[in-house]
Amino acid sequence: MAGNSDKAAFPQAERRLRLGVVGGGQGSFIGKVHARGARLSNRWDVVAGALSSRPQVAKESGREWLFDEDRAYTDYCVMAEREAARPDGIDAVAIATPNNSHHAIAVAFMEKGIDVISDKPLTTTLDDALDLVRRQKETGLVFAVTYAYASSAMVRQARQMIREGALGTLKQVHVEYFQEWALTPSKDGGAGAQWRVDPAIVGPTFTTGDIGTHCHHLGAFVCGRPVTSVRAEFHTLGPEKPLEDTAFMHVRYEGDIPGTIMISQVAPGAHCGLRIRAFGDKASLEWNQEEPEVLHFRRFGEPARLLTRGAGAGIGIHAARFVHMPRGHPEALSDAWGNLYEEFAIAVEARRLGRTLPDGLLDYPTVTDGALGVKFIEAALASSQSGDWTDCRLPA
Repeated sequence: MAGNSDKAAFPQAERRLRLGVVGGGQGSFIGKVHARGARLSNRWDVVAGALSSRPQVAKESGREWLFDEDRAYTDYCVMAEREAARPDGIDAVAIATPNNSHHAIAVAFMEKGIDVISDKPLTTTLDDALDLVRRQKETGLVFAVTYAYASSAMVRQARQMIREGALGTLKQVHVEYFQEWALTPSKDGGAGAQWRVDPAIVGPTFTTGDIGTHCHHLGAFVCGRPVTSVRAEFHTLGPEKPLEDTAFMHVRYEGDIPGTIMISQVAPGAHCGLRIRAFGDKASLEWNQEEPEVLHFRRFGEPARLLTRGAGAGIGIHAARFVHMPRGHPEALSDAWGNLYEEFAIAVEARRLGRTLPDGLLDYPTVTDGALGVKFIEAALASSQSGDWTDCRLPA
């Protein structure tokens, strides 16, 4: 396996890029995660935003985020137009709003030539997702999606090891994500909990769209094979709500490799229990995002090995790019967001400078990955209603 070397280094930035944010105002968790990740990458300044659809909140949030007064917008369409006209306008926009607004916001900025990073799920309908894929291909803009777990160093390590044959022939892949927060009735859980179970805002699913898409992407990313079909059971096991809070799925990866996805947001005692296990005919790998520094590697008939994030000692080049601290100084999800924003910045800068990057340098989730997530949501829902295996692939 390739070790840590000069080849691991990303290209030096020409300057810090300028990021704008839509959504993420007062009371929002995810908007601040975007901003912190961007700043942690040391490749972005967060300079503008339409942080709320409520004008007063947008202005107050803009002051809290230290925006210049004329860059704290109350309308994202006005923001897109004015930022595109400024000589110091934003290079990219982060979309941190409820699901049903992602498409319209992305279109508004893409039409002004501004690159996009969007929360997942990408959209609430497959037609809208495919429209964004089409627009990205036509414009050549960079469009990333925030499957940030895949930017953890040891996830990149697992992906590289599987690609290089460390498990032998891949035989099965299992991903699970368990949380407990939806045990609180949505009416008592604040605005975020309420809109997440409103079909008019989130689309046709709750937990499948929220955390199931992370499982779908993580499994496909780590094993290097897309999910081709799904057979799903949806359940509502917590307080009454119009959408599922639990789902159990059989899936097939490309090459007819079987796997499972298990998700629930009403699992008492579970916080953010995202785990992936991949089994080959010679060995297995396991990663748990609540212990992100380590990767369990077990060969058949041999003692288990615990690989830890750091330089050298078997860590491959793709993980080494995301090693910022020596072993023993922990890195976690905040660092994964920084890694995601670093790759996004490199792609945006390269596009703007007309620079060609080496093949395989970047592995950030793209708009096509986002569309695959929307297709997965629709396929899982259809399967839960019919009981049949349902195709997860995008139309040709």
